[in-house]
Amino acid sequence: MYKRILVAVDGSNTSRRAFEAALDLAKSNGAVLRPFYVVENTPMYFEAPGYDPSILRNRLIEEGQELRAEFSKVMAEQGVKGDPGVSEASSLGDVAEIVLHAAAEFNADLLVMGTHGRRGFQRLILGSVAERCVRQATLPVLLVPSAAGADKEPA
Repeated sequence: MYKRILVAVDGSNTSRRAFEAALDLAKSNGAVLRPFYVVENTPMYFEAPGYDPSILRNRLIEEGQELRAEFSKVMAEQGVKGDPGVSEASSLGDVAEIVLHAAAEFNADLLVMGTHGRRGFQRLILGSVAERCVRQATLPVLLVPSAAGADKEPA
């Protein structure tokens, strides 16, 4: 039985499906749920001439605040206790480390993440935060594939 569940969210449909799965688990187990959003400060965007990285960063921070409010409302409506968290990474490579650190700080006994199922070149270039979390985790990790629940609308 799970008591504390952390779910990594990023605003994508895949992460919304992971949130729904974590919400269902939290509700059925009486667990505390923490949706967790990481603002990604990807350095490759910062190197473009004339590009102001604060525009992207500010939008990602806004998205995190919007998701925090949305997920808090859904959790309250479903009677699930917990509070969303937001953190900031200095690079994409740091996201997995930050998620795992947040899970440890929260004393989570389950980490839930969506996985986009990228293969080949996309996976090489974009990597996989979920894969890095699975490899480094000291707690169980539930991966929700992008195709899960594709026949229904996310919350």
